[in-house]
Amino acid sequence: MAMTGMRGLSVFISDIRNCQNKEQERLRVDKELGNVRTRFKNEKGLTPYEKKKYVWKMLYIYMLGYDVDFGHMEAVSLISAPKYPEKQVGYIVTACLLNENHDFLRLAINTVRNDIIGRNETFQCLALTMVGNIGGREFAESLAPDVQKLLISSSCRPLVRKKAALCLLRLYRKNPDVVNVDGWADRMAQLLDERDLGVLTSSMSLLVALVSNNHEAYWSCLPKCVKILERLARNQDVPQEYTYYGIPSPWLQVKTMRALQYFPTIEDPNTRRSLFEVLQRILMGTDVVKNVNKNNASHAVLFEALALVMHLDAEKEMMSQCVALLGKFIAVREPNIRYLGLENMTRMLMVTDVQDIIKRHQAQIITSLKDPDISIRRRALDLLYGMCDVSNAKDIVEEILQYLSTADFAMREELSLKAAILAEKFAPDLSWYVDVILQLIDKAGDFVSDDIWFRVVQFVMNNDDLQPYAAAKAREYMDKPAIHETMVKVSAYILGEYSHLLARRPGCSPKEIFNIIHEKLPTVSTSTIPILLSTYAKILMHSQPPDPELQNLIWAIFNKYESCIDAEIQQRAVEYFALSRKGAALMDILAEMPKFPERQSALIKKAEDTEVDTADQSAIRLRAQQQSSNALVVTDQRPANGALPVNQLSIVKVPSMNSGTDNSSADQAHLQPNGTLTKVDPQPPADLLGDLLGPLAIEGPPEAAPKSEQNVISGLEGSPVVVDGTAIVPVGEQTSSVQPIGNIAERFHALCLKDSGVMYEDPYIQVGIKAEGRGHHGRIGIFWGNKNTSPLVSVQALMVPPAHLKMELSLVPETIPPRSKVQCPLEVVNLRPSRDVAVLDFSYKFGTNMVNVKLRLPAVLNKFLQPISVSAEEFFPQWRSLSGPPLKLQEVVRGVRPLPLQEMANLFNSLRVMVCPGLDPNPNNLVASTTFYSESTRAMLCLIRIETDPADRTQLRMTIASGDPTLTFELKDFIKEQLITIPMATRVPAPAPAGPPVVQPPSPAAANDPGAMLAGLL
Repeated sequence: MAMTGMRGLSVFISDIRNCQNKEQERLRVDKELGNVRTRFKNEKGLTPYEKKKYVWKMLYIYMLGYDVDFGHMEAVSLISAPKYPEKQVGYIVTACLLNENHDFLRLAINTVRNDIIGRNETFQCLALTMVGNIGGREFAESLAPDVQKLLISSSCRPLVRKKAALCLLRLYRKNPDVVNVDGWADRMAQLLDERDLGVLTSSMSLLVALVSNNHEAYWSCLPKCVKILERLARNQDVPQEYTYYGIPSPWLQVKTMRALQYFPTIEDPNTRRSLFEVLQRILMGTDVVKNVNKNNASHAVLFEALALVMHLDAEKEMMSQCVALLGKFIAVREPNIRYLGLENMTRMLMVTDVQDIIKRHQAQIITSLKDPDISIRRRALDLLYGMCDVSNAKDIVEEILQYLSTADFAMREELSLKAAILAEKFAPDLSWYVDVILQLIDKAGDFVSDDIWFRVVQFVMNNDDLQPYAAAKAREYMDKPAIHETMVKVSAYILGEYSHLLARRPGCSPKEIFNIIHEKLPTVSTSTIPILLSTYAKILMHSQPPDPELQNLIWAIFNKYESCIDAEIQQRAVEYFALSRKGAALMDILAEMPKFPERQSALIKKAEDTEVDTADQSAIRLRAQQQSSNALVVTDQRPANGALPVNQLSIVKVPSMNSGTDNSSADQAHLQPNGTLTKVDPQPPADLLGDLLGPLAIEGPPEAAPKSEQNVISGLEGSPVVVDGTAIVPVGEQTSSVQPIGNIAERFHALCLKDSGVMYEDPYIQVGIKAEGRGHHGRIGIFWGNKNTSPLVSVQALMVPPAHLKMELSLVPETIPPRSKVQCPLEVVNLRPSRDVAVLDFSYKFGTNMVNVKLRLPAVLNKFLQPISVSAEEFFPQWRSLSGPPLKLQEVVRGVRPLPLQEMANLFNSLRVMVCPGLDPNPNNLVASTTFYSESTRAMLCLIRIETDPADRTQLRMTIASGDPTLTFELKDFIKEQLITIPMATRVPAPAPAGPPVVQPPSPAAANDPGAMLAGLL
């Protein structure tokens, strides 16, 4: 920048640098902006020197990060100055402060065109540089012919032509119609004969953009590109200034090979041979050296050459050479090179006849699966998945299962899905497949979709020889003291159908099978109880004539759930109780499920469809499809008229950049909670977030059109705060109110007990969460769903975390497209125990409605608990060692919601506190244990004792003990709050009086009440 003699600017910069803190700097900047604004108001008295100086100051202030919302016109006006110093300032500051859509730029189009067609090369460079940076569609229509003339002019210096090529590239991207294919293809080929490497590199950038849209018109450029590579590979006629660490113009080599990847093939044998000779030289001459800069340049050329070799489907010998080279790269210490090696080896899988060569590096790839860098681990997983076949499936799947226990939570869902697909696709025998899936559920149950265990059930039902083995394995897993709920589902289902096949084995009598399944009932959620009730009915059926004691136990359970508020559970309990009285007829009614009709697995079909999609893409197109944003946008493909799309049913919910639909066979079936498979027509999701949040999504009541004439902004916990409509929308626009659907407080309390569900909903948007955690680290996916056919704009979200949580929310897109969902990850670290709650403050605009909502985020204390079962030998020494305050606190709690002891135990289990039966000799007391995780406490064991009074269930005595005094106090008060302040809607009605069982469906309000949905759990 020409600042010579600008003493005022130099003094201002010195003042800024001498500021002691940010506040001083801001005050100095505000003072200077006020001075500049005052001087610009009296623009007639400004000399060109003064205007230039003040515009430089504006640019410097802008570079410091401050908003500069005035003076744009003065900057643009300097473009038309006759002298270079003022014109230079005008072009530079305009390019920095304005964007392509700014209205002031229209005023400068004629001046810019005059500079481009003028004789002054310096002015031409200034104009071309600015247009190349911020030129828009209007510039493209006005200036493209003049820029093309400069590019092909033989009288222009290379400096001007180089800038003209880059300028034309910008204009072509803004409006492809400005480049006439018929008249420009030959000119483009002539430009590739250019001797000046600067012009040639810029022209090659232009060619890449042209052939990416239409390669047919530029076949004449293909041999010219090969000649350029030959010229560079021979290292002749390359000036020293274009040689980077001994590599002749690596940028031009990369661009040229990228352009060649857009041509489908090379038919001329001489051209093809010449190109392969160049590629062979690149492959042979690249190695890892100590100099980082040389490594970066040489590997940029090498990996582009690998992509071109794959694209051209070279001879097997060259392919083998490529794989060997990549195998060397995945073993080096430099993580960037390992990443590139794994990524390109994965792309090599698309080429035929190299899979066997890649298998030689399987051990090194498995080692990469344990790399500290998660990006490398992901690439290694992709490669293992792609190279798997019958010969190595067992080893790869076992490695994935072993890795699951230590894998990051961010990878477990992907690992589980891929392990399930590989196990099914390449299983050497069905018993191994059953073993793999059960291990998968045991190690990563939270990340295993229901469709995976549905598939196991189908295999077991369709193979008679497999049924005793599967029942025995399910019996083994049920012996474990703590298993995942999905394991309870699949084991209970299989044992209900086939436990009679194990009757002669020790520990497998109907009563023993019933007892071991019934032990899990207090730990499961409402959605699993119907499966267990079906299992009890099946056990009763298989034990005909029934054992009276077993029959009475099961009947007592049916009686208990006859008054359950959940309609599904209530109906099953009533019907099974009635059916179980029919004696031998029960054998026909509850007979074994018939075999499933054979059809291709939805999981395997999904994998094959993905392989077909990727096989049709060249490496360059795969790279172009990569997404740079953290936000996950899934567009709802349902037509606006409500018609059902074909093949809507999705078998496995996998996060994907594609639409939420799945091309599975339309002849799909749902496995019902009792295990029955019913054929269903594809239906759209019940709500916008339902397919992402799974079955745990909590529905609100139907939308109600609010009738208030003022805008309503939802405050904390959804309490509406009425504000003046003119403060939200411009005067003259019609205002409308926006009120939440459902009770936000009840949604919050429900999500404190669940890991996923809807947190907020109104007529326009639905906000949900899906959480996962490991130790004191957590990850919450926040879903923003647009329910309408118009976009939501001005979307903003701010997380206000309490002092004990460290939170990082990824950027929320400003616009949510119509009928689409956006996922924004939120990383959470728990620093220390506390009951304070984070607040999510988000706003959006729909039409004339500006809505602002503040929600409590259910990242509460119990989310960092992990239930743990302790024996008497472990419990009592710990309990005695924590003697008295502040590590052991006791309090008599009054005003407790009266709960039967079993339901209180269920509540504790839902809070991730495991009730340990048999530790307290008093049957009216509960003893429980859990582990709390935070950065300050690490894994801290917590012990709890609840003493209840059978005569007065509204009070109890609670004793909490842990090794951290703050944790003891916070956990005590947290559990106290849960026992006292749980919404009334979660209460369970009293048992029905004796008499014939009557099904009592819940009221419509209760059916849509998220609190009521938890009744089965509590």
